[in-house]
Amino acid sequence: MKSAHEISYKIHGNDMQFVEIELDPNESVIAEAGAMMMMEDGIELQTIFGDGSAQQSGLFGKLVGGAKRLVTGESLFMTSFTNRSHSLKSVSFSAPYPGTIIPLDLREYGYKVICQKDSYLAAAKGVSVGIEFRKKLSTGLFGGEGFIMQKIEGDGLAFLHAGGAIYQKTLLPGEKVKIDTGCIVAFTGDVRYEIEYVGNVKTALFGGEGIFFATLEGPGTIWVQSLTLARLASRIGQYMPGSSREEGSILGGIGDLFDGRE
Repeated sequence: MKSAHEISYKIHGNDMQFVEIELDPNESVIAEAGAMMMMEDGIELQTIFGDGSAQQSGLFGKLVGGAKRLVTGESLFMTSFTNRSHSLKSVSFSAPYPGTIIPLDLREYGYKVICQKDSYLAAAKGVSVGIEFRKKLSTGLFGGEGFIMQKIEGDGLAFLHAGGAIYQKTLLPGEKVKIDTGCIVAFTGDVRYEIEYVGNVKTALFGGEGIFFATLEGPGTIWVQSLTLARLASRIGQYMPGSSREEGSILGGIGDLFDGRE
């Protein structure tokens, strides 16, 4: 029996997208605080602990859900939007920076997707948003996302956002792809995720690609973004008043290696 609410949606825009979600009477969608762009009259807004899924029923479950969000660096609270009218109503959510919104029917991806901790936008009520610990110390220290990523589980629709364009690839068993750690948006639960050293000191220091990259091995599906928020902020920062960084600066490039901006 399907546990998540059935919702329909439309994605609007190209470079600055937003998703419009249609709710039948008494249907709900759970979103990150501050993600709402507009909603029709008849929709009730409520601040909740955690994600409102069945796994977080009761006071203890809600407290655990909130604590998990603190661990991932997110707010304790999320926002529930419920259609309290007797007709179809819509609510829209926008991404926090230029990019692409990715709709995921979790039933098509093994009921579980691992994603960057800041990529979750919204999901049907009943979808669980938890944490995924990386098992290896090297992956946690150098994976670009720390020891913890978000785990989205359930049988409903979830929406992620990515910077720039999005590339989806299905990996065959044993097939590997090497990716900049910051460009990973999400991957299905059966994908193997490792971190590797670039293998050359000169390349690491002066190549501008960082010291480590991620290796994803199939089978499974991966989603990769063309623009990271850290990279965008770094480029904009070069032109802010008082900035001492210059385009192509060797010292600036070395600094990026250690602050994780590239």
